[in-house]
Amino acid sequence: MSRYSIGIDLGTTHCAVSYLNLDSSTSRGAEQTMLPIPQVTALGVVDAKPLLSSFLYLPNANEFPAGALALPWDPSRSDWVVGEFARSHGSKSPTRLVSSAKSWLCHAGVDRQSGILPWQAPEDVQRISPLEASSRYLSHLREAWDHQHAVEDSPMSEQEVVLTVPASFDAAARDLTLTAALNAGLKNVTLLEEPQAALYAWCESLGERFRKHARPGDVILVVDVGGGTSDFSLIAVTDQGGEVELTRVAVGDHILLGGDNMDLALAHTVNQRFAANGKRLDPWQFNALTFACRAAKEQLFANPELPHVPLAIPGRGSSLMGGTLRAELGRDELNTVLAEGFFPVTTINLLPRTARRTGLTQMALPYAQDAAVTRHLAAFLTRQAGALARHQSTPDSQPKSFAHPTSVLFNGGVFKANPLRQRVLTVLNQWLAAEGGQPAKELEGADLDLAVARGAAYYGWVRHGHGLRIRGGTARAYYVGIETAMPAVPGMEPPVKGLCVAPFGMEEGTQADVPPQEFGLVVGEATRFRFFASSVRRDDKVGTMIEDVDWNNDFEETAPIETTLPSTGTSSDQLIPVNLQAAVTELGMLELRCIEKSGPGSWKLELNVRMKE
Repeated sequence: MSRYSIGIDLGTTHCAVSYLNLDSSTSRGAEQTMLPIPQVTALGVVDAKPLLSSFLYLPNANEFPAGALALPWDPSRSDWVVGEFARSHGSKSPTRLVSSAKSWLCHAGVDRQSGILPWQAPEDVQRISPLEASSRYLSHLREAWDHQHAVEDSPMSEQEVVLTVPASFDAAARDLTLTAALNAGLKNVTLLEEPQAALYAWCESLGERFRKHARPGDVILVVDVGGGTSDFSLIAVTDQGGEVELTRVAVGDHILLGGDNMDLALAHTVNQRFAANGKRLDPWQFNALTFACRAAKEQLFANPELPHVPLAIPGRGSSLMGGTLRAELGRDELNTVLAEGFFPVTTINLLPRTARRTGLTQMALPYAQDAAVTRHLAAFLTRQAGALARHQSTPDSQPKSFAHPTSVLFNGGVFKANPLRQRVLTVLNQWLAAEGGQPAKELEGADLDLAVARGAAYYGWVRHGHGLRIRGGTARAYYVGIETAMPAVPGMEPPVKGLCVAPFGMEEGTQADVPPQEFGLVVGEATRFRFFASSVRRDDKVGTMIEDVDWNNDFEETAPIETTLPSTGTSSDQLIPVNLQAAVTELGMLELRCIEKSGPGSWKLELNVRMKE
């Protein structure tokens, strides 16, 4: 039996760890503790901090003296470093700095298991994969835990670990996150959506008082804007037999829009001042300016009394630059750039803009083309207009053009800025007022840096039968592509139908049999399985067949599986009649099982990323 429930927030810009003792839990809850994380903060200096910066620096062989990167549990460490020093020193040498690994981990357009980071680094820099970078962050957290709990002999590998992921992560990104945890030596891992973790932290902070703030009929909108992503979730509060129940009813699409984009916007703003004074920054200096703006932004968020933060950009020694460039970032400028650029006042029917793409574009992260978080929020609420019908105790007879939340829970370091929280509430309440709705209220949450880790640890306690559990199951309905049988037509590919194998809301730890149909499984040769997902089709049952999903806007295609399934040895046929069975594991992974109709054959497919042969 595990002694601790450990919650890990594997963030784009920061990681945090919280834990509670499962043996000492009470009816009120269990006392949580944040793990102080030792990390290199300067050459030869190790300090314990509540957050581990999600940055990894890869020094050259002779860059630092021996022992400069030593850790209490690894005195010989010299080839890589994570945390505070990696971030600060890496801003001076960005071509050796790995950042935004979490965003790369969910980028289906690259091989996430090959060495691609630091992105566009010169050939003399040894690159690592997004998967390896994530694993190293988790390894550092595990080693820090083991070092501090060595006396009581409670290694992290033997504890219950709840690891958080964005609600919008697809099955492939979730599987890669789990793989990173396993590679880091964590054995007993459960994945939890970050917006749910934030709500768990809010529930824990209020205890039984939360029932005064969340009543049956309420709808909680979780707006989570972190370092790399914007995540939206809707959670309905219902009455089930006199007991309050929370059900996650909708999640948004994966949107690469967050603090990273805001750092770039601030850097461009400051750079315009340099340009106006005749000072031109080269790409290296602009990277340094971006990291300086990130640090200044965080200082201003952390200290509301600070009016401005100085910026210093190293010179390149040329006659053009002369020396160190100095500027400052003020609070008014910070709030203006972020509020007007990323949270503009807009109407509910003004959806995100899609710019016309250039024929050739640089390969990089697929950032959102529209920087306005409020327009992405409008698109999410509009798309989920019908999501709440089955959860409302007294359905409104008047149709609504968008889902109406009654309260908002903010999460993510971006919302440390009160003006940004107030801007979101102002825009949302304008939308609600236009349709005769009541204004939404803010749910005051816990520490925005620590809430996800604390909520994850609390969820581990809830899984032991305590507290209130958020229901919901799968956030999307899943479909496998079925090729249509048709005569060959020159220049035309056979249409692909979508067979529903996991309906919306399918609970973890359950399975469903697809009603028998004529399916033939290709074995003994390389083939490709296509999968699709829909966040809006809530009524499809297992076995529902959708015509030509390639041209249906309700669907998005997930990462395909390219593999060669072995034959059973009992048949020479390469097309074997099978029945289908789907299962959602306790880890939230979807499995598709193909069972031979008249033989012993059985094959299992998981929605994950396979290495190409």
